Amino acid sequence: MKDYRFTLDFEVRDYECDLSGIVNNAIYQHYLEHARHKFLKSQGINFPEWANRGVHLVVIRIEMDFLHPLRSGDRFTVAINTERVSRLRFGILQDIYLLPDETPVLCATVIGTAINEHGRPSLPRELEALIDSGVGGR
Repeated sequence: MKDYRFTLDFEVRDYECDLSGIVNNAIYQHYLEHARHKFLKSQGINFPEWANRGVHLVVIRIEMDFLHPLRSGDRFTVAINTERVSRLRFGILQDIYLLPDETPVLCATVIGTAINEHGRPSLPRELEALIDSGVGGR
């Protein structure tokens, strides 16, 4: 595994698997979202506090490439980097690796922005600093 800003370990639960015994494709979005929230929280971004300030982080687009299936009981890690996409958009690059051998499982790019109380895109300075200060890239 290369350098990442944040990693979070998980274990597949049997109810997340389909009749084929592999993790249902929609479940991966839950893994990715939970890891993103934990990453942002570790960086001091408090969602309820930001919402009270009128700042709402939203996902605009998600692209996922499935590389290897996960099965019940598998341990895996979600790894995160960030990148600037445009003046008002940021990317959270998320990779999933099967443990312990670090087999690539999934590669995802999540494009997001922040909208203000008027529904207009507006990245707070703290978020810009966080996105621009990272390891970045894939």
